[in-house]
Amino acid sequence: MRGITITYSYEGNESAWTDATAAFISAINSDPAAAGKFTYQVAVADDGTTRFHWGRWDSAETLAHVQAQPYFKEFAAKVREFAGGAPHATGHDIFAKTGGW
Repeated sequence: MRGITITYSYEGNESAWTDATAAFISAINSDPAAAGKFTYQVAVADDGTTRFHWGRWDSAETLAHVQAQPYFKEFAAKVREFAGGAPHATGHDIFAKTGGW
């Protein structure tokens, strides 16, 4: 399983950020080709400005499918806007995890 960790700082309109994030997660959950194969989690650090996004997918085909969707392109543009440019992104292989993750 592959994954990505995205980090950036955001001090803008919280409603805009929340709405964009919720719409993206809803689109993933509603996409039968992605649901259960591509998972996404978002967090706000204790400082209130640092944002973390964690994505995981089961195969290159699933990732390619998600990246080809309009909802992905719209959200990627929003994240760049929220981050004030390209956010810091680190791809990784999932080595071990607990159940439910």
